[in-house]
Amino acid sequence: MEQRSSGRDNVTVGILALQGAFAEHQVMLQKVSLKRRVVIVLVRQPEDLDKCDALIIPGGESTTIALLARLAGLLEPLREFLKTKPVWGTCAGAILLARAVEGAKKGGQELLGGVSVAIERNGFGSQVESFEAPLEVEGLRESNKPFHGIFIRAPVVLSLNPGPTDPPIQIISRISTSLLPAGQTAVPSDEDDTDPRDPRTIVALRQGMHLLTTFHPELTKDNRFHEYFVRECVLPTLSRAPSPV
Repeated sequence: MEQRSSGRDNVTVGILALQGAFAEHQVMLQKVSLKRRVVIVLVRQPEDLDKCDALIIPGGESTTIALLARLAGLLEPLREFLKTKPVWGTCAGAILLARAVEGAKKGGQELLGGVSVAIERNGFGSQVESFEAPLEVEGLRESNKPFHGIFIRAPVVLSLNPGPTDPPIQIISRISTSLLPAGQTAVPSDEDDTDPRDPRTIVALRQGMHLLTTFHPELTKDNRFHEYFVRECVLPTLSRAPSPV
């Protein structure tokens, strides 16, 4: 399903709609109210991607999403897209945006590699270790109001590895170790979660125009993360783009 754009008063955000929570992202984007109207394209083939100013890769199963993207002829177009346009990955989408992954299934894991991090699949444990927690997030509207983080087989950021020519990485949210499930082993409960050198408590970050969250903002009723992505990551790239002749 596509909502058609009629001009540059709109911003067109694609959602990779091969598997996972793409419908939930669509509902949240429909609630975003900014100066430019948000037009939504569900991306299932390369021609859909050509219409987009930005893209969201949803949570789901990262290996399955990568396989379906390859079958649809989308893997290389996606890699080219994120070189020039903003992409936000949530949970499985965050894994696909990483440059390296640990805990991949047998046979490996294809990645898009747009963000200079290493990440571990299911880092906080299996389905039974899924959890919810209030998060402090820098830059959100009403930033003093916690954001309800939903973590389902969530990945864990293992390291930040920006190269000399990469944009700097901005950490916008960490989780306190006291809020992690008792069964998880990724971060010891007595760890100093204020240590800025430890990446394992990072749950949301930006690198340049790209956004990565290890949890599922689309499964809440709070659209502030979707608004943040459009306002902070997408719209600035449009203002820098040359006007059509």
